Amino acid sequence: MIDSFDGTPLAIHRIGPKDGGGRPVLLLHGLFSSADMNWIRFGHAKAMADAGFEAIMLDHRAHGDSGAPQDPAAYPAGVLARDVEHVVGALGLDDFDLVGFSMGGRTAAAAVIAGLVPRRLVLAGMGLESLDNWARRAAFFIDAIDRFEEVKQGDPAFFTVQFMKTMKIDRVAARLLLESDMEIDPTGLSRITMSTLVLCGEDDRDNGSPHALAEALPDARLKLIPGTHMSSVTKPDMGQAIEEFLSED
Repeated sequence: MIDSFDGTPLAIHRIGPKDGGGRPVLLLHGLFSSADMNWIRFGHAKAMADAGFEAIMLDHRAHGDSGAPQDPAAYPAGVLARDVEHVVGALGLDDFDLVGFSMGGRTAAAAVIAGLVPRRLVLAGMGLESLDNWARRAAFFIDAIDRFEEVKQGDPAFFTVQFMKTMKIDRVAARLLLESDMEIDPTGLSRITMSTLVLCGEDDRDNGSPHALAEALPDARLKLIPGTHMSSVTKPDMGQAIEEFLSED
């Protein structure tokens, strides 16, 4: 555990060589998920560890094994990016790669725009429109939380509610996080100057156009892998694509 800037405990998971034995890669998971669900369960962290990286995985606040404060003051603007910046400093990471999926991708982009400088960056499950539509996207999930007990099969929110149940999400904390200001000004993309991989499922447009995102970044390439927004995470193609990109000379 690492206490973040406001004292909220953040769970850190590690797989692979450390103490100088492997290049650190910090992995950020998506909404209502966890380090285990996004990166460990389907073998992505192991694939990176097998390639010589140290996979360092953060559970975002209100997720996984991290703290889930129920005080609105614990969710200031850009809170997740601030957590990431704090973790990088606390771990002494000065030469590392950064990977984020969906909400984790937005968080990675926001942290870089705010001044974080990874060697390479992977934005997975992301599209250009996802940067400044946090409030609109969050409204769907807030509605799912508010109707949690009444959502039935066939309702558009059914899968979201079932996933929250599976992940044992603290709904009070999750609602506060969703209500926080995490919009990203697209003009800030010019600050993302490091080599970047935009990685997305072929059938995933949940967060907008990955093609437009890759085109908007100064030094980015697009790679499509099999799957939808959720199923792409379950396939080995994701971990393989990340490992290959980070391993390039």
